[in-house]
Amino acid sequence: MLTQFEHFAVTEMMGKTDSPPRANGALCFGSQWERSSFGMALALAKSGAFEWDDFRDELIATIKDWEDAHPVDRSSWNYYDQFLTALEKAVVKAGVVDPE
Repeated sequence: MLTQFEHFAVTEMMGKTDSPPRANGALCFGSQWERSSFGMALALAKSGAFEWDDFRDELIATIKDWEDAHPVDRSSWNYYDQFLTALEKAVVKAGVVDPE
């Protein structure tokens, strides 16, 4: 069962370009690192390390950058690759980790 914050975060992303992959309404993770990345982003936002909306903005920008770099061949697309890239940027911007 999702906490109120997790429910908010997931439903905020539904139907948008940064919406996580779903099957029958449930989030889909292809591997454990994807699940861990998603959980880490939720935990960091919930703890106040950064605002969820700021992370979403970063994710949208990261997805756009990837799409711009791959206008024809999108066979290498993986939502959680972009999610992790956005998470890395968000924690650096928030000062949670040093960029080095």
